[in-house]
Amino acid sequence: MPSPMDGAWVSRQCGILRPTPDGNPPAHVLFGYESSYPPDATERALPDVTAARRLLGERRPDIPERLGAVAGRFAVDPRALDAAVLGTARLALRHGSLGQDFHAYHNESHVLEVGERRLLRMLEAMGDQAPGAEDIAVLLVFAACHDLRQRETYDFPGPVGGNEAASSAEAFRIMDAAGFDREADRPQYIAVELMITGSTFDAKPAAKADPQTDDLPDVAGGALARGLHLWLDTSVLRWREHADTRRGERLARLAADLDTANVGEDFTLLCQTALRLCREREMRAGRATDAAESAQPALAFLGTGQEYYFYQLHQFSSREGERVFGPQKAKNGASVRETTAALLARFAGAPPASGEAVLAAFSELTGASYP
Repeated sequence: MPSPMDGAWVSRQCGILRPTPDGNPPAHVLFGYESSYPPDATERALPDVTAARRLLGERRPDIPERLGAVAGRFAVDPRALDAAVLGTARLALRHGSLGQDFHAYHNESHVLEVGERRLLRMLEAMGDQAPGAEDIAVLLVFAACHDLRQRETYDFPGPVGGNEAASSAEAFRIMDAAGFDREADRPQYIAVELMITGSTFDAKPAAKADPQTDDLPDVAGGALARGLHLWLDTSVLRWREHADTRRGERLARLAADLDTANVGEDFTLLCQTALRLCREREMRAGRATDAAESAQPALAFLGTGQEYYFYQLHQFSSREGERVFGPQKAKNGASVRETTAALLARFAGAPPASGEAVLAAFSELTGASYP
């Protein structure tokens, strides 16, 4: 059988039902993630929407209420709300406040900032030109499902991260559990797959040593969504002939902008994001933030690292994202540079004793909440 990443094979599968080797329901797939990323303990612990609503009702009743308010306001398909609730509950249990592997950034709060705060801001700002209910539904599913997995050790072939591929695979199963049908609702499955794929974020400044992307410089660096069309041109032949994949690619660019819209939010919110990411980064590296070994990595991340992210890695992928969040990003630019300079000056005379010292200084300089 050809590789799932073989362009000709994928193009023949585009929009066609194909049974998966592990016995899962047939999928409208472009990349075949499901066979590589089966269910884990968290999926088994929260197998359906009822279990998810029960858990959140006991521990975080605000989450279904807030997501439900977004869905109700825009007459979103109730199945999308159920999928968002199930996805959020699993993230909270796997990597959030309801489990044992807390990630300071990739947790249930990120679902709300993408699927509530930023999505509402975008819809309100665009008015009559905002996406319709079907697109809002899949954006809500994206918000809940794009970061479901954060501990994957196997990276799918190509520029797509293992976490994103695994999250996409689980998102399909979540949509199944919420009542979506892989044949009747084909456009939504394809959109989710492309949106989560496009949320892969490459923090490396140069092109990857990847034969599938070496000749696509616009793919490397920042969100994959910005160069997703280039990769699809080489991996999913004739994808532009299919309305579902064209829509999915467009929504992937919009979703990526919602995911990285911290650059275009209030400066304090931008800095709160940086603090959370720094804590998670140190945790993932096995460094305690109150230890000396975390001092320089934290200073690099919150210092020049933030400036590099803001000015080099981040670029808007959609016209909608730039229109809504671009003006505030422009306002934030000077503050980002000033904060970097002030933070480095704070420790110019003596290096920080620990990562906590850097986090506290950054919080003081920016007014962002700490811890």
